[in-house]
Amino acid sequence: MELSFATSNENKVREASMVLGRYGISINQSPLRKIEIQSGDLAEIVEYALSHLCVEVDDLVVEDDGLFVRSLNGFPGPYAAYAYSTIGVGGLLKLMQGVIKEERLATFKSVVGACVGGRRFIVEGAVDGVITEEPRGSSGFGFDPVFSPLGDDRTFAEMSIEEKSRRSHRALAFSRLAERLLKEGAL
Repeated sequence: MELSFATSNENKVREASMVLGRYGISINQSPLRKIEIQSGDLAEIVEYALSHLCVEVDDLVVEDDGLFVRSLNGFPGPYAAYAYSTIGVGGLLKLMQGVIKEERLATFKSVVGACVGGRRFIVEGAVDGVITEEPRGSSGFGFDPVFSPLGDDRTFAEMSIEEKSRRSHRALAFSRLAERLLKEGAL
């Protein structure tokens, strides 16, 4: 089976491809643009995008994610891409100056939605971790250089794409999507 991924982010396509490939599902980048609403709820953002895109096409995937930093009351949350483009990694670290390690907890969340065979599926993945005191690594994208998942001293940016595609919030969400599609006979 082949799915189209409505995203302009090639890094997300690469990660999704690594995960879905394990299930025999191929994925390609779709030229369709995901319509995004402003919401603090990732599932609501994905559901809205699906409600518009699934009318046009089938076998389509959309994804939205966010970085929820506990000491910043969940900021940047679903606005992570905007925060990254405006204040960047340096700005996030500046906001966290003086925050001790025990209070640097964060969660990366991903919600993936799909239209397959005229049906809609929505799944979620989340990974808890800490925000490091300085950026580390050159792989990944976005806030990967400052997010270290619990149980690993490395940031996502210090992991290979193969390692990250086994551990990340997005990897978990796409694995859950593939498993649900298989379980429900949608493939």
